[in-house]
Amino acid sequence: MKILLVEDEPLLRDGLSDLLRGAQHEVDAVGDGLSAVARGLEGSFDLVVLDLMLPKLDGVEVCKRLKSARPTLPILMLTARGSEDDKVRGLLEGADDYVVKPFGARELLARVLVIGRRAQPAISERLEVDGCVIDLGRCSVERDGITTELTAREVGIVRWLHKHRARAVSRAELLEHVWRVPATLQTRTVDMTIANLRKKVERDAGEPRIIVSMKGIGYGWGGP
Repeated sequence: MKILLVEDEPLLRDGLSDLLRGAQHEVDAVGDGLSAVARGLEGSFDLVVLDLMLPKLDGVEVCKRLKSARPTLPILMLTARGSEDDKVRGLLEGADDYVVKPFGARELLARVLVIGRRAQPAISERLEVDGCVIDLGRCSVERDGITTELTAREVGIVRWLHKHRARAVSRAELLEHVWRVPATLQTRTVDMTIANLRKKVERDAGEPRIIVSMKGIGYGWGGP
């Protein structure tokens, strides 16, 4: 998963980053509440691991702001406090779970794994939209009785757009998660691949209704 780690203690932040990366997660770490909100709103994350006691803005307020903007974003709260009131405040503001410091590495990784599994939206291998049947497992699309093969990249785009169908997806995000290359790479590859994909899935590639353009942002899923 891509995880936003918010922890103000440098040694603990570095240690947690190493722990999560060692478990094959991608980690972006910040050290204060305001940076957490800014980074959480501009980036695409699968989970936020959030310390309760933070400078500039406390963890509960960070949780509140992130959940207000992105209700489905999972948040695991870290707290050195043992009082029930603090736990309840975090949960009421949208935290999905909490871990009380000091905690063991195995416990944290287990909670991260469970929250990640719980947050994954189910996606069928067979999508039916606008008269088109997209079979992700077989890497094919059928429209009007004609079956056309999809490339691995095209399947990856469909999966990512459908998974995040509630919002727009940027070209940089597709580069990072489908192509697995730096999001800063300057290339027309995404647009060219989507143009080819539209020829296969759309009734009219010039008037797309499945892979739609989001002006100034990127692309979105036009179907259910």
